[in-house]
Amino acid sequence: VAAIIVRLRGARLINWIQDLFPEVAVALGVKSIVALSPLLVRVRNYSLRVAHSNVVLGDRMAGRLHAYGIPQQHTQVIHNWSDGRDITPVGHDQNRLRHEWGLDGKFVIGYSGNMGRAHDFQTLVDCADMLKNASNVAFLFIGSGAQQGWIKDQMLAHEIHNVHFKPYQPRDMLALSLSVPDIHIVSLLPSLEGLIVPSKFYGIAAAGRPVLNIGDKDGEIARILNECACGHTVEPGDASGAAQYIRTLAGNRTLAETLGTNARQAFDRSFDKTIAMKKWSALLDS
Repeated sequence: VAAIIVRLRGARLINWIQDLFPEVAVALGVKSIVALSPLLVRVRNYSLRVAHSNVVLGDRMAGRLHAYGIPQQHTQVIHNWSDGRDITPVGHDQNRLRHEWGLDGKFVIGYSGNMGRAHDFQTLVDCADMLKNASNVAFLFIGSGAQQGWIKDQMLAHEIHNVHFKPYQPRDMLALSLSVPDIHIVSLLPSLEGLIVPSKFYGIAAAGRPVLNIGDKDGEIARILNECACGHTVEPGDASGAAQYIRTLAGNRTLAETLGTNARQAFDRSFDKTIAMKKWSALLDS
């Protein structure tokens, strides 16, 4: 619709692509979309071809557009962001949430955000099962979503008691809540690589915490973790690899803190809000 209006009015179109639809719906098995997908892709690609620019969230997403024949000069990567002034690393001894949530002295593995269908939680549940008798380890889920009920049921079924569930936190509490974990989980089904980029990574990096990524080892987040030395990726199903990485960091807090420092440094270099705004300003001014 916007492409037609832009052509009629002599304006310029910039598409900002957060998720690539209808491919996301098809990958998640939404049957009502599958039959319409070829038509929807053609219509969507028309909009991409006539746009002045298509802003995507990562290189894998840009690759998807190039595979459709969208010229590289009409595609630009601008990462999503967090505000590094609002979200800063908070030490455990200054973080009242760790005390209020009964997590003092624990090595905390956190998942913060939407527990949706695009994420692999089976591997995380299996990992938690392997670590349920580790007295120094706790799992923390902050948020909600379509799979939250399933996760809770699985934790009960496996008698995993070192797990805590908390609701979404207010924006002004994010620096505290994101700093509670010693390491954060990020997950994306490999079939969705290039269609979605888990934007929770940017807040995690702002909070100066490392990431255990469950997903494609050549995925967008995996590449960032490798380049910035701020985390590790395991493929879906590799619960033992995830558990071993957690054991390593739980036994070496200095290494965990170093990875977290690397995450914040990478954030300051590439993912702060001010950096993204400068790129957007340059694009719009052009």
